[in-house]
Amino acid sequence: MAFDVRVLSVGRTEIPGPELFWMSEWDRWFPLSFNVVLIRGEGVTALVNTGAPADLGPLNEIWASILGPRARYEREPGETVEAGLASLGVRPDDVTHVVVTPFQLYSTAGIPLFGNAEICVSRTGWTHFHTTHDHPHDNRWTSFSPEVLVHLVTDAWDRVRLLADDDEVVPGLRTWWAGTHHRASLAVEVDSTAGTVVASDAFFYYENVEDNRVLGINESMYEALACYERTRRVADHIVPLYDPKVFDRYPGGVIV
Repeated sequence: MAFDVRVLSVGRTEIPGPELFWMSEWDRWFPLSFNVVLIRGEGVTALVNTGAPADLGPLNEIWASILGPRARYEREPGETVEAGLASLGVRPDDVTHVVVTPFQLYSTAGIPLFGNAEICVSRTGWTHFHTTHDHPHDNRWTSFSPEVLVHLVTDAWDRVRLLADDDEVVPGLRTWWAGTHHRASLAVEVDSTAGTVVASDAFFYYENVEDNRVLGINESMYEALACYERTRRVADHIVPLYDPKVFDRYPGGVIV
């Protein structure tokens, strides 16, 4: 099956250079766009990530404590994931599959909106989340809010799917464990009407994967290099989940 693929921005921030490019760009800040991906085909309406919390205060308090106020998550009033989907005639109940990568408040907060969707998460990341008590990067309560976690393991548990490190969500929509950024980071590979699309948070910018400039905020540069090589090998179209330049390459976010 070949899918239509569209990218939507649901917010933005800025980050310092070494977070984006390992051990470089020390004196620069770079804009990020928080992108979600809508994948539509016969009987399938899939969404990669679900947007940040309605109340950005706690999230921004954490980020500001690490990087300062410049790193705040900013969002226009009409820039929520619900508004973006509505602009395309998609209701939350229409979504059949949600793929989450990585486990962070800006990707997991909207999960309860999608009451009919199969919720697809990395089994490797899920196991890590539930078995790790102390980690310098994968913090429990910046991954899932208590409310979303309770939802996942109670009301939504029958719809939670733990993905193998190489898996197929539906024919033509595959995932593979990318690591690099977080233990729950995936690459989402889509057979689209324009060729193979690969979207991931393991590369923030095109330069990470296309020029092999390793992500600064990585948990393993070896995972990064392996992910980037595989992406370059299989992808006709690359979608970094944080790069504003996606919308320069693909006006309106339409992958064509």
